[in-house]
Amino acid sequence: MNSRRSFITGIKSTTLSIKEKKFLQQYKPWGVILFSRNITSLKQAKRLTDQIKKIFKDKNYPILIDQEGGRVNRLKKFFNAEPLTGEFFGRLYLKDKKKFYDYYKIFIKQTSLLLKLIGANINTLPVLDLRLKGSSSIIGDRSFSKNPKIVSKIGDICINNFHSNKIGTVIKHIPGHGLAKVDSHKLTPIVNKSLKYLKKNDFSAFKKKSSLFAMTAHIIYINIDKTNTATHSKKIIKLIRNDIRFKNIIISDDISMKSLKSSIKVNTLKAFEAGCDLVLHCNGNNKEMYNVAINSPLISKFIMKKTSQFYKIIS
Repeated sequence: MNSRRSFITGIKSTTLSIKEKKFLQQYKPWGVILFSRNITSLKQAKRLTDQIKKIFKDKNYPILIDQEGGRVNRLKKFFNAEPLTGEFFGRLYLKDKKKFYDYYKIFIKQTSLLLKLIGANINTLPVLDLRLKGSSSIIGDRSFSKNPKIVSKIGDICINNFHSNKIGTVIKHIPGHGLAKVDSHKLTPIVNKSLKYLKKNDFSAFKKKSSLFAMTAHIIYINIDKTNTATHSKKIIKLIRNDIRFKNIIISDDISMKSLKSSIKVNTLKAFEAGCDLVLHCNGNNKEMYNVAINSPLISKFIMKKTSQFYKIIS
């Protein structure tokens, strides 16, 4: 495991190309993330993940997927999860807690089963961003609530249930994407709320989480760091560690998103310099993948230790 590098990569299609096989063998990313473009059926997806795991000779090799339900549904070709948004479960929690627990448990169990059938073992949820008026719709109904206490509580239930079903989780987008007025896939959101406000609201939803992984927000919190997004900010990563007290693996959001204004190489280096443990690159572009790979260090003893804890959860 210690020859792997500190990045997660996407791939282009439903099978590995010769270039991708060589890339995985040579640069040994810590994990691979799947998207809808990689999945046509359960059998095909399982063949793909088996192929990846065979390269690493590791049945537990990290395979990630964004399977939130609602709009973010990579398994939509065979799993209709459109009505099952974060907002749906947040409202159900307030209306009828017993029904919420029953429904949410079934939803997580079914999702976990599908992930195991395709060979994935990490789901990038829960979304712990708040649902706030006037903000970009990029979060919207993916959020459980505008109330950080409700978001935090459902987040705990989500993490614990997925762990019980032997699937890892990634809390996102730390330290909070809810106030963003633009989509960070396209533009750089700037949040101007005070640190005091943020600690009491957006940041508080991420506290005391047992998830082994957290994904950063490509957002500038101007009263903490005037120039850098959270992904590139030593100040924000320090705050995540010391104030939010997240002590596990921090993964950057996709390093190719337009919120980050530098080259792929610089975006990668800055994320590591700020304190991210793993860098995520999603689009499967070979040239960009290479740039991420050669600028990613070998995984640290810290990552190895946390990965071993993850392996215990999924075994």
